[in-house]
Amino acid sequence: MSSTAVIPPDGTWFDTLRKSFVDVPIDAANDNGIATTEFLEAAEALTTLFDLLGSVAFNPVKNDLIGNIKKIRERQLAAPDQSATLQALVLNELKEKKHTAAEGLLWLVRGLDFTAQSLRHNLSNPSEELSTSFRTAYGATLKPHHSFVVKPVFSAAMSATPYRKDFYSKLGNDQAKINAALSKEMDALEKQVAILKAFQERKEAKW
Repeated sequence: MSSTAVIPPDGTWFDTLRKSFVDVPIDAANDNGIATTEFLEAAEALTTLFDLLGSVAFNPVKNDLIGNIKKIRERQLAAPDQSATLQALVLNELKEKKHTAAEGLLWLVRGLDFTAQSLRHNLSNPSEELSTSFRTAYGATLKPHHSFVVKPVFSAAMSATPYRKDFYSKLGNDQAKINAALSKEMDALEKQVAILKAFQERKEAKW
């Protein structure tokens, strides 16, 4: 779905997403295994949010997410029987002394964490402009891991965010519904990011 998707009457931009993080199965009985296919589809759908921000400065942010999704999907296609959940995919890849997808997931989680924290911060601070929310989230998530070459690229994106009112107007007409839909999506995303960050801290998930 692109950002030109038609928002249904009485709906929000989130209704146009092909897959939502709310729809991603989590197997609580099996180490909180997160379904690979649905997670990647939801991540892919969420990257279109950066199109709404309306600046080419966000292309590196979006492309970074898409590139890491691609690495994980390639591993899934290469070993489908070992990749039902993201955790299984990573552990089975590492057994083969490879870590392309595992590293892709590490960076994807960081990028999604940045996205979630940016939007959550903005949602929780109704008078705050997007640039402030995004900059705060960047400092807490991606910035510590970025090189001096990459930091200015992402900093430029933070400065290119639209005014808050212009951004929210692209999400729908009813602010209460937008807030509810955004909060619901972020709740699901934040839960999955927390599960994956905890998994990636485990010894067997490192290379």
